[in-house]
Amino acid sequence: MEIETLISTLRRYVTEKYSDEATGHDWYHIERVTRNACLIAESEGGDVHVVEVAALLHDIDDHKFNGGDLEAGAKTAQRVMEQIGFDNTFIQRVVPIINKVSFKGVYVDSVPDSLEGKIVQDADRLDALGAIGIARAFAYGGNKQRPIYDPEIKPELHHSAEQYIHAKSHTINHFYEKLLHLKDKMNTNTGKTMAAQRHQFMTDFLAQFYAEWNN
Repeated sequence: MEIETLISTLRRYVTEKYSDEATGHDWYHIERVTRNACLIAESEGGDVHVVEVAALLHDIDDHKFNGGDLEAGAKTAQRVMEQIGFDNTFIQRVVPIINKVSFKGVYVDSVPDSLEGKIVQDADRLDALGAIGIARAFAYGGNKQRPIYDPEIKPELHHSAEQYIHAKSHTINHFYEKLLHLKDKMNTNTGKTMAAQRHQFMTDFLAQFYAEWNN
């Protein structure tokens, strides 16, 4: 079966699976990540088919929604690709990307080994920045019943994936524990360029937020 046909089948599967998701990790998030990953690949190189498939699967069975299992996503991604009919060589290029793409703490090394993985990670992180990143942060926080802000609870920079996964705080702290660090953790030159303006938008938002809070 042609790779384009396999990818089309996968796209339909992911669209249906995430159509009603309400935490900011819905189909439209996956679509944006896939689009930006392919855009970055145009400048940075890499196998665009691997990039596209990994982007489509990057959130599948993610640790944020499976109780903290860091290995489940890669296993599920492999099973889905096998069921659709991707060959094993291709599958083994995608699986390590799924293992590494998620943010797991400021001081936790999660840089993918391959160029394709670095591209997908950059695209995923771009969607956590800017206006959409802000909207997604509060959607996720509300879904997890987290307060918008509590000035008595200070942000914590996490040294392990377990510490990060099980941390509970208000949504504004999420900016300091993750989002504001992403600009400097981008892997590719294209990703760094795309992240700069979105990062600035978030810092402007926080300045306005505090101005209104303390008024």
